[in-house]
Amino acid sequence: MQTIQVEDLKKMIDNQEKINLVDVREISEHNEFNIGGILVPLNKIQQFEVNELEPLRNEKIFLYCRSGNRSGQACLYLESMGFTNIINVSGGILAYQELLKNN
Repeated sequence: MQTIQVEDLKKMIDNQEKINLVDVREISEHNEFNIGGILVPLNKIQQFEVNELEPLRNEKIFLYCRSGNRSGQACLYLESMGFTNIINVSGGILAYQELLKNN
């Protein structure tokens, strides 16, 4: 599993690079604060319900959650399903919000 630091991800977002962001948190967390990712909660990934991700199977997919733990689990599940370029956002939304506060 590859990882990316929030600073590097934020640069990509700020530069308006085309990136595939996936939020694996629950809908209430997603509604509270979101950095633009599509919502595919971890429990759906654990149940192999990933139809919306199939078109991205061979593209880079950046997964995030609150702290990086659930997205790490999601990365492992997706890799076991044959997804080839999965990247976990280290520190998740907590680290991203901290970065925003300090800049």
